[in-house]
Amino acid sequence: MIVPRQDYPKNEMAAVVPVMEKSLSESLERIETSHNSRADAVMESLNVALVRTVGDPGAVMLETWESWLLAMQVHSAVFAAAASDLETVTCKIRQEERHLATTGPQPYLNAETWLDAFYLAMICREAARLDMLARIPVSLLRDFGGALDEYTYAWVETLQSFWLRRDDLRTHLIRAVDLSAPEQARVVDAEEMSKLRYPPITMLYRYLRNDLAGFKEALADAVLWHKEYWTADEDRASNILGVVALGPLAIACLAKANGVPVEIESGYLPEALLDFAWRGEFDA
Repeated sequence: MIVPRQDYPKNEMAAVVPVMEKSLSESLERIETSHNSRADAVMESLNVALVRTVGDPGAVMLETWESWLLAMQVHSAVFAAAASDLETVTCKIRQEERHLATTGPQPYLNAETWLDAFYLAMICREAARLDMLARIPVSLLRDFGGALDEYTYAWVETLQSFWLRRDDLRTHLIRAVDLSAPEQARVVDAEEMSKLRYPPITMLYRYLRNDLAGFKEALADAVLWHKEYWTADEDRASNILGVVALGPLAIACLAKANGVPVEIESGYLPEALLDFAWRGEFDA
């Protein structure tokens, strides 16, 4: 099955990459001590990865992979700094050891950002960072603030239980499924809940049940709904967040790494990320 990605203005987006990279580099220079720079680096690092993927939909270029790796490093680092009891934590960012002062709760470190961090670590197959993220208390994520639908916390708990192989996985997964029903939406609207938030949950459910046909169908639905959502109007169609189906890609990476065939081709699921084509090329 092939699901083409919508067209983006590749030349225009390629032209802004140097500007975005410069802003990101400036944020990284101050990331050890500045809360504002950390918030900026989180947003900017993911945006750079997405913009690079516009012109490189398969993520086959070295620079594109490096941008995804950097986004993963930044997202993981800020959570490592937030959850530690030490005065500083040492994190590798752009192949440099950075010593980040610990922070405690911060507005930009909510459960939504945690999900992005976890997805990025799954895409990059970073077990140590997944271990760290899976041990961050959900109560701490609630303290980080922000109005979020309750499904978000149930989904976080599901992923944490899955990764740590806890006995309460089934309970959290069922709760996540129930709370991600469109009628449960309070902060996001019903369309976003059904087309963007729910699909990764049902993908994991099918994967855990070893339902290969169901997983294939769930992945296809996830990509099609992602496209439907991000092409519904002109504003969405130009939004950089639609370039990659981040949650479905992460679950697909998990499945493929464990022998489940992924039989869908789409720019929303960059092939080199899905296949982990740069395995062993970098010390993350």
